[in-house]
Amino acid sequence: MPDTLPPPALTTAHPGPISGICLATSRVISDARGEFARLFDLGLLSDISGNRPIVQINRSLTRQPGTVRGLHYQTAPALEAKWVRCLRGRVLDVAVDLRRGSPTFLQHFAIELSPDTAQALFIPEGCAHGFQVLEPDTELLYLHTAPYDPAHEGGLRCDDPALDIAWPLPIAGLSARDANHPLIDTAFEGIPT
Repeated sequence: MPDTLPPPALTTAHPGPISGICLATSRVISDARGEFARLFDLGLLSDISGNRPIVQINRSLTRQPGTVRGLHYQTAPALEAKWVRCLRGRVLDVAVDLRRGSPTFLQHFAIELSPDTAQALFIPEGCAHGFQVLEPDTELLYLHTAPYDPAHEGGLRCDDPALDIAWPLPIAGLSARDANHPLIDTAFEGIPT
């Protein structure tokens, strides 16, 4: 393959069933040397990202299949949107709508992410995020629009019956913090966004 081909672009973006959630798929160019893909391009994704600045990039490595991380969210004034992409392994990635007054309040969207799918999930402000690792040594890349702020962090139990998330493997490896998030109370009205 000649080196003069145009740079790869994100070829598709599809809205999810919850307002503001979107899935973007990268075009992967392969040849005998390997592969190349553009993982993020604000110019191409400005309709989705709304030109929100990326202010923090994080990576996670989770060793054991079945491990669940999350469900985490931040409240005002530290609300954040994020792009999540799996770099190695596979995960079931989950976003839960916590936005006060949203027609999809407490509904979730779940999708399997892996390098093979070349997809990234956009999760807007006011949604909780978590994932379950499906293969050993799975790595995720996160692009955040706000820095982590422990004073404005919240969490949901991944096994909360009110959410009814169908995790594909038995839940394992929960941190003490994630295991002790409270169940959703009937008085919970959501997060103002």
